[in-house]
Parts: sequence; C-alpha cells; structure tokens
Amino acid sequence: MSIWGKIVGGAAGFAFGGPIGAFLGALAGHAVDRMRAESESGPDGIKDDGTKQIAFTIGVIVLGAKMAKADGVVTKDEVAAFKQVFRIPPEEMKNVGRLFDRARQDAGGFEPYAEQLSRTFRNNPAVLEELLNGLFHIAKADGTVSPEEIQYLRSVAEIFGFSEQQWDRVNASNVGADKSDPYRILGVQRSDSDAEIKTAHRRLVLENHPDRLVAQGMPQEFVDLANEKLAAINAAYDQIKQLRK
Repeated sequence: MSIWGKIVGGAAGFAFGGPIGAFLGALAGHAVDRMRAESESGPDGIKDDGTKQIAFTIGVIVLGAKMAKADGVVTKDEVAAFKQVFRIPPEEMKNVGRLFDRARQDAGGFEPYAEQLSRTFRNNPAVLEELLNGLFHIAKADGTVSPEEIQYLRSVAEIFGFSEQQWDRVNASNVGADKSDPYRILGVQRSDSDAEIKTAHRRLVLENHPDRLVAQGMPQEFVDLANEKLAAINAAYDQIKQLRK
C-alpha cells in the first residue's frame, strides 16, 4: 500500500499516538484503536521508518495548512504548491485535498504537531530542516511571504530546536535579500578559512543527501526538493572556490 493509501485509508491511525495520531484517528474514525496504540507504544507511538515517513507527511500537511491561515488568507496557489511538494498522484489528489482542508479547519494550534515532530526527528535535524523548506515552498507560492508567515515559520524552527544561525541560514536561502549569497547558503562567514568552508560543505552534503534523508524518515515524494537543495549547496561551494582563486 502506498503512503497515501495508508494515510487516507486510516491504517496509519493504529501506529500513532500524540496529536498526529489523534488527527489520523479522527479522520478515519479509529479513535478507540488509536488510544489503544498510544497506551501500548508511548505518547508518540512513532518508531520505525515507515511510520516516520507518515509522520513527516502529516506534519507538512498540518503545519502547511495552518501556515496558509497565518496571514488570514488561503490562496489557491498555496494549496497548489502543497500538492506540488508531494507530487501527488492524480488518483489521490481529491483525498489528499480532503486531508489538507481538514487540517486547515482544525481549530487547534500548530505547536503540538511541531513538538511531536521535533521529538520524532530530534536525531535527524536535516529532516526537520527539509520539512521547514517544504513549508517555505508553500509560503512562497503566491509570490510573497507575509510577516505573519515568517513569524509562523520562525516559531516552528524554534520548536524544532534550531539555533539563530540555523534559522538565519534557512530563511536567507529561501526568501532573504541575499538568498543567492553562497556564504549564507553554506552557513559560513567570509572570514572562515578554506578548510573550514570545505568542512561545512561536506557536512551539509552528508546531512542533506536525498538517500540519507529518505532512510531517516523523509518520504520519497520529497526527493525532488532535496535534490534541489543539494544542488544549491554544491553550487554555492563551487562559487566560493571561484571567488577565492
């Protein structure tokens, strides 16, 4: 069964606790089964790579839907961008749109979902960063990122445990005035040595390689975005080397 079949069919509700499990349980009408799974597997109930992929996907659905309301306006472009991020198959488009709409109408806050994802991927910060990049992609869909959306994204980053430097790098690489600055893309200073910059580049390549991210819980649907990010990291490093010749 595909990841979308598991989510839409409610099978994932048996494997989750916490707010993500509650969302899936309510969607599929398996609240009793979800609570039993929660009591057996802990408050989050997210253990293996298969359930982590579903958690990641639901995280983007819920956080993306709630972010779309951050400036008080949900545009068709934002909804379309959400669907583009996941390369949703045509036969699942209607069902996934239903998930997005339900998450958007949920009166609850985004914080519990962000906190559960932070706990789930606490040892895989690159996955959380990729999730944040996906949210930026949705926010940029209508041509601008509002101050309210930036504040929302910053709050998510804080819950994820990002440092000020990490947030600055992610924000700048997505919407900053100097988003083409290769030093900002690598999160290094112009005063850093060649060896320090090389080390930073290697670390980012290792952390953000699409194959590793998928193995750590990022669904296959995000591979294209991950490849774009890796290409940007390599291009930034090549540009710095040219500038330093």
